[in-house]
Amino acid sequence: MLYYLSLLSEHYSPLNLFRYVTFRAFMGAGTSFLLSLLLGRWMIGRLRAYKIGQMVRTDAELAAINHLGKKGTPTMGGLLIIFTTVLAALLWCHSSNSQVWLVLATMLFMGGVGFVDDWLKLKKRGSEGLREWQKLALQGVWVVIAFVVIEAVPATHFYARQLMVPFLKTPLFTDITVPGALLFMFLVLVGTTNAVNLTDGLDGLAVGCVNSVSAAYLALAYVAGNIVMATYLQVPAIAGAHELAVFSGCLLGAGLGFLWWNAYPAKVFMGDTGSLALGGTIAMIAILIKQELTLLIVGLVFVAEAGSVMIQRAACRLYRWRTGTGLAQDRRPFRMTPLHHHFEIISKERAKAEGRSPDAAENSVVIRFWIVSIVCALLGLATLKIR
Repeated sequence: MLYYLSLLSEHYSPLNLFRYVTFRAFMGAGTSFLLSLLLGRWMIGRLRAYKIGQMVRTDAELAAINHLGKKGTPTMGGLLIIFTTVLAALLWCHSSNSQVWLVLATMLFMGGVGFVDDWLKLKKRGSEGLREWQKLALQGVWVVIAFVVIEAVPATHFYARQLMVPFLKTPLFTDITVPGALLFMFLVLVGTTNAVNLTDGLDGLAVGCVNSVSAAYLALAYVAGNIVMATYLQVPAIAGAHELAVFSGCLLGAGLGFLWWNAYPAKVFMGDTGSLALGGTIAMIAILIKQELTLLIVGLVFVAEAGSVMIQRAACRLYRWRTGTGLAQDRRPFRMTPLHHHFEIISKERAKAEGRSPDAAENSVVIRFWIVSIVCALLGLATLKIR
């Protein structure tokens, strides 16, 4: 919206700043960050007043990580991320850009699915909300809607069915057909959305990793939207993609602001409202700039988290199918999944063995995962020069 102030630059030259993507991305990040700081305490108070608190499983498996102290911490804090991102994007992104509107719609839709899931958990006073098949069905519906929009918009239609692979100068396939493109988009969008959701298990973990991914895709979107840089680096030049860099800046600022309240010890959790919204948003940005497979590098933490769950489930089901009995805890591939809990248990046991307090184990795991996420984001950006 504020972009249009640049039209008055003939009368007041400093307003020309509003034309620049870098300026608007920086200001978008600052706006969403400050809004998160200013509104965070108020929102936490409202969530407490309405008794919207986190429900924690109490089974024997979770006894090893002792998260019962988190019970009652306000959840659905993802509403803060969504609100501040959307408001900042409306202020700083070009309002006529269809790609921005599609990403905004994806964030709101996935956030809505997460909101329903969180609400059902609160209503049932347990940790079970929407069933897995219900989430997948709703997410699948959005994949179809988004694909139709991408096919219809001239700026993205040309690339809609192409399969780009990091390190290659040209598409691996120029036309993977409509069913193939839909399947690929489903895997990227649904896979990323649920992988971020699985990562949200420790204070600050998911949002910290999303911040690294957002920063990386800010740079990738900027390159994709700049025809000179895109041609030089031999990546798809997509008209209007630079506005997704501005949106990524807004997302990054909102994530940093939320981390202020979500860092250990967390005063609020994002819930599925936030994790599904964040996962869907970064996936849609990756899809629109044709950097979907780069997510495997930039978002390696999310890949590892989701992969650990799939491996654990597969091992347990295969063992039950072959023997008719459950797989013993000490024979499972991981002590507990998602992966962050595996390392949390190991870290706490090591602390106890060394005579240290195990209370800091959670924070140490989170910080190390952040480091891995930052390194992966840098490696993802390095793929731009390797062709």
